[in-house]
Order: sequence, then C-alpha cells, then structure tokens
Amino acid sequence: MRFEGAGAWIFLAMAILFELSGTISMKLSDGFTRTWPSVLMFLFYGISFTSLNYALTSIKVGVAYAVWSGAGIIMISLVGAMFFGEKMSTSSLLWVTVIVAGIVGLNISGKAH
Repeated sequence: MRFEGAGAWIFLAMAILFELSGTISMKLSDGFTRTWPSVLMFLFYGISFTSLNYALTSIKVGVAYAVWSGAGIIMISLVGAMFFGEKMSTSSLLWVTVIVAGIVGLNISGKAH
C-alpha cells in the first residue's frame, strides 16, 4: 500500500504521537516493574513504527526520520519538564532550537529538488 501527499504526512504525525506515548509509557513503567505502562509501551511503539513504515512509502527516509526523531525529542523534552519535573537548562533549550532549525532546513532543502 502506498500513501501519497497528505496521507503520508498524517501517518508520520501518528508515528510521532505514538512514539511520544511509548516513551511516556516507558518512563511510567519504572523499569518494567509496572505491568500496564510496560504493555502500553510495546503497543505504542508498534503502532509508531508501523505508521512510520507507511509514511516512508512516499516521504524520503532522511526527511521522515529527521522530522520523526526531532519532533519526538522536542515533545518529550517538554513533557519531561512539564509532567516529570525534569529541568531544562539554557544550553538544552539552545540545542533543541538547533534541532528545530535543522528539521526546518532539511524540509526546505528537500523541496528544492
């Protein structure tokens, strides 16, 4: 099955959201000592990779992976700070900004070809 245009980007967005959910579940599983967060972690990661696989039918792998991993880093950093009390230093914020700039630059350069 091949997904073109917006369909592929919707699958990429789903991959990002389920990867975020999987990472949150991993944190909540407390090293696999809590059953339901552990089970949900595997479920969410499975859905994430499946969605990413469908997105790759028409999005270049470099672009899709950069957006997927970069957005995941940005969102999990925010979730960590907001819900898990993890502090973000000024240098951490700077490097997250660099990641965002890289994602934007990669997408812009990919459309030039």
